[in-house]
Amino acid sequence: MPSGSHNGVSPVHHHSEYYLKDGNITFLVGDTLFRVHRHFFEVESQFFVKEFEKAPKEGTSDSSAFRLEKVTVDDFAKFLWVWYSPSYRRESKPKDHWLTILDLSTVWQFPEMKKLAVDELQKLDIEPIEKITTYDRYQIDKSLLLPAYKLLCKRAGRMSIVEGEQLKLHTVLGIQEARERAIRSAAEGGCRSPTSADADDEELERILIDVFSLKGHTANRQGAQPSGKPDDVPFINTPKPHASGGPNGTKTSTSGSPQNDSKQKDGNKAGKR
Repeated sequence: MPSGSHNGVSPVHHHSEYYLKDGNITFLVGDTLFRVHRHFFEVESQFFVKEFEKAPKEGTSDSSAFRLEKVTVDDFAKFLWVWYSPSYRRESKPKDHWLTILDLSTVWQFPEMKKLAVDELQKLDIEPIEKITTYDRYQIDKSLLLPAYKLLCKRAGRMSIVEGEQLKLHTVLGIQEARERAIRSAAEGGCRSPTSADADDEELERILIDVFSLKGHTANRQGAQPSGKPDDVPFINTPKPHASGGPNGTKTSTSGSPQNDSKQKDGNKAGKR
């Protein structure tokens, strides 16, 4: 692919798949240039809308490309894949692929893209501790964690110290409370030497809904098809001002992660590199 220098500093290259002749916005990731369609970034992400407004002439050519930091070439390509792969709904992608899309859509405030990533993750078999920590990190609807909570309650052993350290304290205490209540329920049902696994499934769900305040929950089994229209495209409406896919509506940097950006004050916007 064509290569050259960016601002006379180092050679840059056109991405083999996502440097499009009819593209109208250019991004620089590492030493790789992406030229894609501005519409996708403006139609949903208020973050990019504001970035473009601050520098209307940037991104119009290779020499004025928007620089995206702390994102890899491969990860940005995965993000763009959703828009430029008509068959994405029929392609089976691994967990890490959708976790990347979840992370970037949260950081860059693409709420519909984030919803798509969650829908796809719901179809996968994810270990309960990882699923809970991931959904907590990205502030995803807790009701979707009901199957994961149930698995932790029904398994034979308690959580290990390592597992407990990965979870928030209220989650550890909630699981412990639910297990104890499930044991009592099984004992009241006539089970001798009961464990939490002996509790009736529906009763355990009621306990977990109460303990974790899972209002409006959908009792999907882990890995089941989530509710909603499966063929929705991930970009539909331009969000209102302050709408955000990021935690607490925080305006995050183009390069940050939710972990790093949580240290910033709400409403703080990172400058464009």
